Amino acid sequence: MSEAGGTGRLRVAVLNRVFSAGGGGAESYSIRLVEQLAARHEIHVFAQEIQHEWPGVTYHRVSCPLRKRGWINQIWYAAATWLATRHGFDVVHSHENTWHGLVQTIHVKPVRLNLLGGVSGWRRGLRWLKICTSARLAAYLWLEAARFRPRPGRQVVLTSTSLQADALAAYPRAAAAMAIVTPGVAMPAGEWNRALARRALQLPPRGPLLLFVANDYARKGLTTLLAALVTLPPDLRLAVVGNTGQVQRFRDVALALGVGERVHFLGSLDGVEQAYRAADVLVHPTLDDTFAMVVLEGLAHGLPVVVSGPAQCGISTLLKDGKDALLLTDPRDSKELVGTLQRLLDDPALQRRLAANGREFALAHTWKRAADEYERLYRRSVEAAGP
Repeated sequence: MSEAGGTGRLRVAVLNRVFSAGGGGAESYSIRLVEQLAARHEIHVFAQEIQHEWPGVTYHRVSCPLRKRGWINQIWYAAATWLATRHGFDVVHSHENTWHGLVQTIHVKPVRLNLLGGVSGWRRGLRWLKICTSARLAAYLWLEAARFRPRPGRQVVLTSTSLQADALAAYPRAAAAMAIVTPGVAMPAGEWNRALARRALQLPPRGPLLLFVANDYARKGLTTLLAALVTLPPDLRLAVVGNTGQVQRFRDVALALGVGERVHFLGSLDGVEQAYRAADVLVHPTLDDTFAMVVLEGLAHGLPVVVSGPAQCGISTLLKDGKDALLLTDPRDSKELVGTLQRLLDDPALQRRLAANGREFALAHTWKRAADEYERLYRRSVEAAGP
């Protein structure tokens, strides 16, 4: 093991089944931290799928014989990484449901809260019966509880204040171990040309362009946005980036609403930067997001942002309505979305103000800041765990 104390270099194992930026927000979070920390520490990544290369990072591929049985594969992965990281590491940092790993980063609402939250009496008894008769649910709940179990050196990291509240409701005994490290962002360098970006993506060269970025179109509010587009000005276009597998379903929705020609489905892009550069406004009417990294990326690119409020979106607990972004009360209400977008489109001064304040917000939430916070948590964990 390395010299773990003080400011010495640490040997860190990072656990993430899918280590690819195309995997989603949790995967991107893990990758960006690894890239930052690799300059200061010895980083080892243990994953079943790896699409990443970075100087100084050692990759260990974990077998995946039971891919089609998700819950069994989760146990397999946890057991395999436990065997591989029991010795030789100062810190084991898990982004997955594993019983080991002193640093545990939680990216999603606890399973326990989804299953047992808000129910009591005989209804709670029925939920427990459902859990006890389902190997899948029992496995996920057991693995999750192991992540939150207090032990010397355990650090439970939540990615937003709203997610911390959910975690406290589900696992109050872990309160002392909890910390919040929100996602960061890489600030774009230099200037860019919007016309060139649109040409590269084969988008209309002129006219206002909204941008929607998500892998789960329905949960992130594309249905509401398409409905709003019907009554918004006819020269307004929408670019949709994300999960190619959902394109046909929502293209059919757009055609049924009569806005098919105004919606441009770009599918999954190797890099979303070009889409941010091409757009005028980012719209994220999500129904449920523990943070929403896409919003932070939009702010970093100087886009005015319209996003769901704190009840639905974690980052909105940090944003000031009318200053950093425009927050929606009900992301299912297409009329509210129409009014908010129309207000923004009609007010160039508001657009400029939101863009400037949004960039300032993003500058205070970089990946370097997040990596510095994790480094402190690593050292705290090592010191508390002891020899």
